[in-house]
Amino acid sequence: MSSFAYPWLVADVGGTNARFGLVTSPGARPSHVAVLAGAEHRGLPQAVAAYLADHAGGARPGAACLALAGPVDGDRYALTNLPWSGSARDLGLPEVALLNDFEALALSLPHLEGDDLAALGGPAPSYGVKAVLGPGTGLGVAGLVPVDGGWVPVPGEGGHVTLPVQDERELEVLRALRHARSPGDSGGPGGQVVAEHVLSGPGLVRLHRALAEVRGVPPVEDTASGIVARADDGLCAETVEVFCGLLGSFAGDVALTLGARGGVYLGGGVLPRIAERVRTGPFRARFAANPDMTEYLSAIATSLIVAPQPALTGAAAWLAHLASRAGRA
Repeated sequence: MSSFAYPWLVADVGGTNARFGLVTSPGARPSHVAVLAGAEHRGLPQAVAAYLADHAGGARPGAACLALAGPVDGDRYALTNLPWSGSARDLGLPEVALLNDFEALALSLPHLEGDDLAALGGPAPSYGVKAVLGPGTGLGVAGLVPVDGGWVPVPGEGGHVTLPVQDERELEVLRALRHARSPGDSGGPGGQVVAEHVLSGPGLVRLHRALAEVRGVPPVEDTASGIVARADDGLCAETVEVFCGLLGSFAGDVALTLGARGGVYLGGGVLPRIAERVRTGPFRARFAANPDMTEYLSAIATSLIVAPQPALTGAAAWLAHLASRAGRA
């Protein structure tokens, strides 16, 4: 099979689920989309094989782009929150590109429009450096830089920076997190609590437990879904409020670090379920609350990505870019 022959396989592999799709012709949106539970497969090659056999009619892709929730080094990958690691060569496909999952999400940004986005404050998004971040099983961060009429993604592991606490309540929560005894709740050596430990689905549960300790009451819920479902009620409402405030500060730090005047976009699996809370809560005020750079941050648009499977769109865009460079598109 010749390189970059259609169909193309695209994937967004997170710590919990692996999402797959096929691009069947130039410019087409991914189709035959299916979501597979990561825990049900030994590794990425087995998940790819299961998708192609069970959901893609036994298709034989001529190229693939896989977006993975973890560091990518050339043709090798290791997922952060799922015990999958290996090489792109293990897939046995003619052309395989690997991206960090938020690198692919960044590549989707120029292709999102209208109902794909929900405004969270600031002016309309503009041309310029963009940033995307979001809580799911972990906390992803990436940038997108305009270069010579195109775009270059900037992957990173920004979710592992120190949690940006500000007020007294957050300091008390931080102390509770530092003293958590369960390894899953620990901030790590020296008591450091990184952003992902709180600004993620599992982090929402840790935050809820820490707030319960601060308030001297038992936790109300023990799952992120339960907390989100009761986001209008008592301790769960406070948990979501603190979560949105911390997310705002974190997003502001990302915007300053990348110089993201073209907009900051929020993705991940958690936020669409609390979209109204993000829009009306402390997120935007905390985003711009910097003693030296308030005017700078206030001029940056913030948007929530509500498009279905946007990382698949980004993976398809990267394959199109690679095919064009190879003279095959």
